[in-house]
Amino acid sequence: MTVKEVTLTDEVARQLISLSEDWENEGSCHGYRKNDLDSFKGNRIFLAVENDAVIGYMFGHIKATETATSVHQAGVKYFEIEELYVKPAFRNRGIGKQLFQYVEREIADEVDMIMLSTATKNFHAILHFYVDELGMEFWSARLFKKIR
Repeated sequence: MTVKEVTLTDEVARQLISLSEDWENEGSCHGYRKNDLDSFKGNRIFLAVENDAVIGYMFGHIKATETATSVHQAGVKYFEIEELYVKPAFRNRGIGKQLFQYVEREIADEVDMIMLSTATKNFHAILHFYVDELGMEFWSARLFKKIR
């Protein structure tokens, strides 16, 4: 398995849209909808490839904070992860971790931090992955309880 950064081409977009459609069909995230071409514009794209097949991806972009918050000062550069996905048949093999760590190394000289939001239904697993395995800090959560 190799991880690499790629340029957005028609073929890359086709593969990513197909994978995101699979992700939507899984129903594993609240409100997730498959991507379209515009989803990738302005983002850096990283692929996990095995035997010439894309088995996972991550994309996001570099931004700077506009105002100070309890998390950071104004003007802090960060990489915002938009999506990190690994095909179900390849999960629990460390591929998501390798994708994340590859990106972390690639952007280390450009940003001060990495940030993301998640809407996964399996919050135990995702917190274990990001906090325990990747060393991210848990900062806040938005919780919901349906009344009707």
